[in-house]
Parts: sequence; structure tokens; C-alpha cells
Amino acid sequence: MEKNNGVSSAVIRRLPRYYRYLGELEAHGINRISSKELAEKMNLTASQIRQDLNCFGGFGQQGYGYNVESLRSEICKILGLDNNFNAVLVGVGNLGHAFAQHIDFKGAGFNLIAAFDSNPELIGKKVGSIEIIDFNKIEDFCNENCVDVAVLCVPKEAANPVAETFIRCGVKSFWNFTYADISLGHPEIIVENVHLGDGLMTLCYRINAAKK
Repeated sequence: MEKNNGVSSAVIRRLPRYYRYLGELEAHGINRISSKELAEKMNLTASQIRQDLNCFGGFGQQGYGYNVESLRSEICKILGLDNNFNAVLVGVGNLGHAFAQHIDFKGAGFNLIAAFDSNPELIGKKVGSIEIIDFNKIEDFCNENCVDVAVLCVPKEAANPVAETFIRCGVKSFWNFTYADISLGHPEIIVENVHLGDGLMTLCYRINAAKK
């Protein structure tokens, strides 16, 4: 199982769920919750929740449970959501346009500061409040701005050349929506791959299995 600073990737991937559920509890005026109650809401076990949170230090009190606001604040710090990393979007087709318009980058710890495309019909137009810049100006942009992560919504065949351009500019983190493995040859970069079709096929399997 993949580890990150000694913490398994499975635990790390559950942290955003904790953050989201605690936010919902806070919005409903709930100030404290036990691991058992939180487990029931999240379809986990109380033991799993305690083990996950113990990876980062004990946050609960026996007989009291967890302070919702405090625990959410601690998870916010663990996830680094208050760092405001700078992100740029590459590829403003249907998928990229939807992300720029509807993904809450700010709430996930990022500032979306630019969008790039090679389509001359898109260059100069805006997606939300961000102007679409010619892809050929990426290097100049990176020299003038701090870019922490590139969001790739380009065709598969363009993914590696685009990633190489960013890596030359010092960008080492990618949110990758292509099917290309851009980490090949670059073990030092951080890549979060999202394969939407895989999720749909997994759903298909589960529906098919339920019929047997």
C-alpha cells in the first residue's frame, strides 16, 4: 500500500471525506460527535476513524468524542487547505471549461490563476473571470508567476509534451485528467490521476454483479 510520510494513501484519501462530513455537521449546529456517531454517518467503523485520526495525533477525548469545529480545523491544516497553492488549467474544452466554472478550487486549497489553450478561437476569451491565454506563452507565464500545480484537460497524445513543458518550468505537481502516465521518467513529480471512465466502468461492474 502506498505511503506518504508514513501515512497510507487510503487514510489520506479519507481525509477530505472527514472534512466534508464535519463541515455538514458544523452547518447543522452540531458541536461534538463521537467516533461511533461519525462512523454511522460515513459508513465506516469507529475503530477505523480512531485509527485514521491517530495517524496525525489524538484529537478526541474519551467520554466526550470530537469537537466538530476543532477537528475540522485540524484536518484543514493536515490537508494544507490554507496554503492557497496556485493552479493553472490547460485545455479549455468542454471538461476544462466545466472545471473552471464549477470546481471550488479555493475550497480545496488552490487559486486558479490562469487557463491555457491552443485553439485560436478560445484565446483571449474568458472562462469565469479568467482570460484564456495562448499555450505557447506558458513558459513566459511560469517565469513571471509562481505555479504550483497544472490541471491537465488535454487530449492523451498532448499530455506528456504539455507536462514536460511545465516540468522544465519547475512545476512538479499535476491533476491529470488524461489517460497518459505523465510520471514515467519523472519519479519526483506529484500526480493525481483521475480517470472518469474507470469510475463509470466500476459502476457498471457493481450493477452487473448485483444482478447475479
